[in-house]
Amino acid sequence: MKLPQWLQRIAAVCLLAFTTAPCAAESLASVEAGTLPALASNDAPIALVSVAQRPVAIGAKGAYALDGDRKRWSALKWTPAMPVRSAFGDGETAFVTTGTQLQRVEGVARLVLDGDRLQAQPLPALPFALLDAQATVADGVVTIAGHDEGAGEVALLKLDTASPTPGWTRGPQGLPPGRITSLVSQRGQLLATIATGAGADRLWRWSGEHGWQALPDVPGTVEPGAARAMGQAHVLYLVRDPNAPDAAPSMMTFQIIVQAWATLPGRGVAGPALTASWRDGLVQVAPSGEGASASFVQVQARKLLLTWLDWAVIVVYLVSMIGIGLYFYLREKRKSTSDFFVGGRSIPFWAAGVSLYAANTSSISFIAIPAKAFETNWQYLTNNLVAVLGLVFVAIVIVPLLRRLNLMSVFSYLETRFHPSIRMLASALCIVMQIGSRMSVILFLPALGISTITGIDVVWSVLLMGGFTIIYTAMGGMKAVIWTDFVQVIVKMGGAIFAIVFIVWHVKGGFPEFAQVAAAADKTKLLDFSFDLTKATVWGFIFLVIFDVVLTFPKDQVLMQRVLSTESDKEAGRSVWAFAAIMIPGGFIFYGIGTALYVYYQSHPERMNPLLPVDATFPLFIAAELPMGVTGLIIAGIFAAAMATLSGIMNSVATLISVDFYEKLAKNPTPKQSVVFAEVMTVVVGLIGIGAALLLARFDIHSLFDVSIELAGLLGGGFAGAYTLGMFTRRANSQGVAIGIAGSIALTMLAWSLDLVHPYFYLAISILLCIVIGYVASLFFPPPQRSLAGLTIYRRDQIKAEPAVAEGAAG
Repeated sequence: MKLPQWLQRIAAVCLLAFTTAPCAAESLASVEAGTLPALASNDAPIALVSVAQRPVAIGAKGAYALDGDRKRWSALKWTPAMPVRSAFGDGETAFVTTGTQLQRVEGVARLVLDGDRLQAQPLPALPFALLDAQATVADGVVTIAGHDEGAGEVALLKLDTASPTPGWTRGPQGLPPGRITSLVSQRGQLLATIATGAGADRLWRWSGEHGWQALPDVPGTVEPGAARAMGQAHVLYLVRDPNAPDAAPSMMTFQIIVQAWATLPGRGVAGPALTASWRDGLVQVAPSGEGASASFVQVQARKLLLTWLDWAVIVVYLVSMIGIGLYFYLREKRKSTSDFFVGGRSIPFWAAGVSLYAANTSSISFIAIPAKAFETNWQYLTNNLVAVLGLVFVAIVIVPLLRRLNLMSVFSYLETRFHPSIRMLASALCIVMQIGSRMSVILFLPALGISTITGIDVVWSVLLMGGFTIIYTAMGGMKAVIWTDFVQVIVKMGGAIFAIVFIVWHVKGGFPEFAQVAAAADKTKLLDFSFDLTKATVWGFIFLVIFDVVLTFPKDQVLMQRVLSTESDKEAGRSVWAFAAIMIPGGFIFYGIGTALYVYYQSHPERMNPLLPVDATFPLFIAAELPMGVTGLIIAGIFAAAMATLSGIMNSVATLISVDFYEKLAKNPTPKQSVVFAEVMTVVVGLIGIGAALLLARFDIHSLFDVSIELAGLLGGGFAGAYTLGMFTRRANSQGVAIGIAGSIALTMLAWSLDLVHPYFYLAISILLCIVIGYVASLFFPPPQRSLAGLTIYRRDQIKAEPAVAEGAAG
């Protein structure tokens, strides 16, 4: 049978895409090298460090700082109390080690540069002297390692400079004997290189979970002190070839997640030199005649621009989204609030189920989850597996109960069950949570990816994506949101599946090699049955799902609004079943992408950019490795992942503001006025979310996935417990619920400030506190006097909703 010509062309394009091998030899990072003015002084420098990104050279008689215009070194007023032996810092803060003998460190002092005066502020004296010491600083904690003569072993000492009573304490012990040539802090870990005296240096890493572990040996010998952290997961070293000791050292990076070395296209000074961190690279000073020569090397990220075909795919996607919004705007005319807020309650269950999945898998799923799986393993996927079991209960018990009430805002349930003030308080907290913890992160993540790929500034990416979403959401209402969600799921899942298959296809050895590498690194570990509350364990996920899904599913207006858009309570339950059916395979796909990225970059570490954050790993792969056109498709998938959730949040928050506040406070608004107000609020909410994302872009955040979890727990748990008290108890009253909400927020904030548990627990803890405090407080007030018919899960209350409960009757 001969295939149609158009199908043959599609098959040829797909075959070409899979057989196009990614470029896997050239480094994605470039290096700028240059010279700086020479130090004219005959005072040979003995230490070099950057203070507030300004290189400072310290000699036996004086100190000198490079001017801001890089034209000369200026002498500083400098009177150290003790002889300086070396210097270290992170580019901003700087310290010197001091001692009365060469190679012997007895103290540490902080450097402060004030105009033309350099001061050394001594820290508490070391409890014992260290020989051949190396030191590092991160987050204000100084760590120094060297040989302890008295004990005859390598010793580490730590001091927190931010402590009101700083003092040296023993650091992690167990580092093998040898001369330490560098010590670096990165991602809460310590990396130390140790000279063996014969051939390559050894590399050791300490982490809180595993202690000291041997890592792949250095491909040579590290220049003493010539190491620095870069980005969020790299360390930059100057490495000499033992077989060519007179040659200039190579610039090499070690990626601590994939544990692999890569060579950058740059070199340091050939002879002996002092080295220090400076900006995105290193600065070096080497003896030269009566003075010293100075030079620098800076790592630079290359922008990977899109082709015309990529842009064409993206434009077609964006235009189609606007087209769907315009279609429903022209067709519906929206004379009623029911049409705008819940799609006239005419959405098929399968479309609502797909839309539920789209809203639940935002850009966090598309970017941050692959980054999380790349960095760790599949433990967070346990949440999906446990949540499916919770959704079964929700589909059978909770959703039909609420759908029968014909709600538009799920918070109107709290008014009927308790009091109007509880409804408005909970609705306000939900609005703040959706805008503060979800919209900002969901907008910023894809903007980060787009900036990585195209070079477009993050600000413009946020404005572009947020603007398009505002337009089609404000025009089309809930029907546009759900049907664009359906298209967006196809786009983003298609792109995600292509990406993982493409990576596995190009792994040398295919799927067996992929599986072997992933298993050896424990990257597919799924279940952690430990009882450590600082980790994401099975028990933690069960605890979370019970409180976040089973007991409080109605708290999420974004999800519930899709459920409420179906034709009946039976259809509403089916929509949740459809959502659950998609969740597990979808989770495996996104976590599988992270594992595939790990396997790929372990073989090709040179294809990573040391300056980019971990969250940019998947966008980097999309830009650098995928063929033309496919890159545009997956970028459209990133857009789709973000815009599906953003549109739902905008529509839902506009619904809450309109139904819970405007229609309560305004004097007899008509349905048309309510719709116009909701349209305006959609725009306003979108603009506020854009502003929050731009604010988030100003901070260096390690994992946006963790940030979104943390903020949701701190802001969203307090009001969620009110639904449990309303649906699962008959004794709870409005006074008790109000006390429960306030108490849970206060106590959760306290737990957060003390860093007592893993951020994943905050939401469940907040909900639990609200339930316990709210129920106990209710016992001190009279029981509710209003009818509970149709408002609880108990059989005696299971009757059809009364007319007074229904909303939007005018619509």
